[in-house]
Amino acid sequence: MEMNIEFFVIAALATVFAGTSKGGFGSGAAFASSAILATVIDPGVAVGFMLPLLMVMDLGGFKPYWKKWNTMAAFWLILGALPGGISGALFFSYTNDAALRVLIGVISIAFVVWQVAKNLGYVRPVALVRVRLWGIICGVAAGFTSFVSHAGGPPAAIYLLARNLGKTEFQATTVLVFWAVNLSKVVPYAALGLFSKQSLLLNVYFIPFALFGVWLGVVLHRWMSEKVYFGLTYVLLLITGARLIWMAFV
Repeated sequence: MEMNIEFFVIAALATVFAGTSKGGFGSGAAFASSAILATVIDPGVAVGFMLPLLMVMDLGGFKPYWKKWNTMAAFWLILGALPGGISGALFFSYTNDAALRVLIGVISIAFVVWQVAKNLGYVRPVALVRVRLWGIICGVAAGFTSFVSHAGGPPAAIYLLARNLGKTEFQATTVLVFWAVNLSKVVPYAALGLFSKQSLLLNVYFIPFALFGVWLGVVLHRWMSEKVYFGLTYVLLLITGARLIWMAFV
């Protein structure tokens, strides 16, 4: 991983964007940071580089949302995320950069399709007949997608939206869930060689961007329209997802 102007600018913008999502908009779009970085560096290196910064963002998000979460909703998601993360680690150990780019690209585009369909009323939150089972299922999906591309937000959101949580309770619950999920990825990432001394040293330079992003997200959470924020996110993810898929086949 080489620290040049292109990498620094893209990594700084990606880090601020991820922090903004985690700080104020449910973490759902934070994975865009890894997708963006995967266009300039290897996808495995990208997710490994972003994990320590995402953990810093998790800690930064605790103070404004402390104890405002739904404890039981968080518990079932975390319980499912653990085996989901194991399956993600197995997938990661047997794949290559091209396959990872395709997967991250598909997840990026699928996220946009899901959100647009939901906003147009084609998809509605399901009735939670068995709250625990549905939470665990969504947790497994969140654990897998979080491990391979830090994209656990959408599966978690499916479960949390179905529970009709308020905006702040929803945001606080995602802070707690992804703090635990990201913490559980540290040892497997290290075992897979996704961290390096150089990447960890570079992380230090981007901690201020991570904390600034979280602060900005908290501020925007209070007054910015979610439609505006996610509208910009959708455009970014469509472009990034398409570029990653194209890069995998050229």
